[in-house]
Amino acid sequence: MAESQSSGVKRHLRPVSPHLQVYKPQLTSFTSILHRFTGIALSAGVLYLLCWLLAAAHGAESFDRLQDFNGSFIGRILLFGWSVAFFYHLLNGIRHLAWDAGFGFELPAATKSGYAVLIGTAVLTIAAWVIGYFQMGAL
Repeated sequence: MAESQSSGVKRHLRPVSPHLQVYKPQLTSFTSILHRFTGIALSAGVLYLLCWLLAAAHGAESFDRLQDFNGSFIGRILLFGWSVAFFYHLLNGIRHLAWDAGFGFELPAATKSGYAVLIGTAVLTIAAWVIGYFQMGAL
């Protein structure tokens, strides 16, 4: 790393705080960053839900237009993404509550719970979409 000289003292320039370039990526850091991203995605989803409610309150024509968008390829991708974000954020939030209570801090337990969150997210998302399509009569 580069060195700097000030007042005759040699100092090594280094990051002021932990940085992604310094540390090797781990499952716990990945799940932490993903938790933040899903929180942002859910905030956008709440705004979209507000638009959906406003369209429903505005009348059948507005609601039908939004429902048509929801049924489009892009609309379904967005809805699927928000459902993944919801289940991930929910399960990882429960994991964080366990950590706040002092459980699961050991590395093997943290790794297992991280994988459990990822697997649980996949299972719950797929189950929700299968049930949704079944209820619509599409399956």
